[in-house]
Amino acid sequence: MESEFSPMTDVSSSFRDFVESAEFPCVGAKSALARDALSTLSVGKIDSPADDVEIHRALRDFSETLDHDSPIVRSFVVIFDGPDDLDEEAFETALWNRLQSLHNLDVVSGQPWSEAVDADPQSPHFSLSLGGEPYFVIGLHPHASRPARRYERPALVFNSHLQFEKLRADGRFDKMKQIIRERDEKLAGSVNPMLSDHGKASEARQYSGRAVDGEWKCPFSHKEVA
Repeated sequence: MESEFSPMTDVSSSFRDFVESAEFPCVGAKSALARDALSTLSVGKIDSPADDVEIHRALRDFSETLDHDSPIVRSFVVIFDGPDDLDEEAFETALWNRLQSLHNLDVVSGQPWSEAVDADPQSPHFSLSLGGEPYFVIGLHPHASRPARRYERPALVFNSHLQFEKLRADGRFDKMKQIIRERDEKLAGSVNPMLSDHGKASEARQYSGRAVDGEWKCPFSHKEVA
């Protein structure tokens, strides 16, 4: 399937409707959509490496457009054309396979890990680094147990960690976080047990959206640039 890097205005109405829906709790994504600050890439299957090189290229292009001093938060969304029948564990496996492959491409291209975050996925200061930019990743798929993560197709949303740090420094992050968590609790009927602040527990536990216990080990492995 041919990949296409496009502004949000060119994306299918399904993802736009998903973000705009009253039930969707992330006000940051709603704001990004309203400001045309969501970029998307449509590719093939999430359980296949066929489009990893294209995803990696597009993410690196996207990272070069980020302005960490801007008050506008931008996100990059990879929307996959299935499979639509993955359960939470299968989706989690596919997610980490894609992220591992993207990291491997970084290593091959000589791109070091961002110095702003830890590379150890067990560290409370971990964020995924791609193209030198640290990202918090949000997985979406049809069979997510949390309603806020339930989209009709598998998707990965990449949010700049440095932009979040800018929001934190401006005092806007805590307000946005509180609103999102209140909306998510109202939608799901309970607080998401996987939520934690950066620096308290590894954010890798949150990426797939699956509830994991204290024994869970992230399958991601950091590799040094030769």
